[in-house]
Amino acid sequence: MRFQDKVAVVTGASMGIGKAAALAFAREGATVVIVDIIRDQAEKAVKEAQAQSGDAHFIRADVSEEREVRTLIAEVMKRWKRLDVLVNNAGVYVQGDAAEVSLADWERVLAVNLTGPFLCTKHAVPAMIKNGGGVIINVASEAGLVGIRSQVAYNVSKGGVIALTRSCAVDLARHGIRVNCVCPGTTDTPLVQAAVSRAADPARARQELEVVRPLNRLGIPEEIASAILYLASEDAAYATGSIFSMDGGYTAQ
Repeated sequence: MRFQDKVAVVTGASMGIGKAAALAFAREGATVVIVDIIRDQAEKAVKEAQAQSGDAHFIRADVSEEREVRTLIAEVMKRWKRLDVLVNNAGVYVQGDAAEVSLADWERVLAVNLTGPFLCTKHAVPAMIKNGGGVIINVASEAGLVGIRSQVAYNVSKGGVIALTRSCAVDLARHGIRVNCVCPGTTDTPLVQAAVSRAADPARARQELEVVRPLNRLGIPEEIASAILYLASEDAAYATGSIFSMDGGYTAQ
């Protein structure tokens, strides 16, 4: 197993891509720390991992609050004495262009989607240095690579995550810390399913999301999780600063 005796922290891991990644790390032998603010869903994910003989634990933390992030990393180090992998996956979404989005919504999206990965990285790095290195995987989006209509705050936040990835990869290589980024396209997660269900014609709304992609379908959380695990593993030991698109060909057009 690729992550035997490793400790992996995954934020936003109660559902969707984060949950799929957490379960995959557990199957590969890691001790997985599921971080989220949705306790009931996170505890279900822990039980699911344990049912598959995985080692998973829940710690509640809001990644946009530095005090909570500092406490999270301190708790991980107290309990397991090491931190090998950090997956910055937690995120929120707000629709609207620059004239429509409120300042409060703008600040919330940036706080969770961009400041969150910065804070988790900031406090994880000293812990990783103590162990001689580590890996950080940031989950951005196709929306960080191209402009997608009516989601300016989300687009900007994910573009920032890509820039954060490159900056930290350059800064942290000397410490043996690799930093890479996965950019998923629209993926069949509970959040996307909920958004589609609110449309006047859910079937048409889903089809519209699919047909803009050469592969003509949405992504599956487990597919994105596979990329996260690959970049976190020794199989990708020479990769840092990489921006890996998994979007069904959307950004290749």
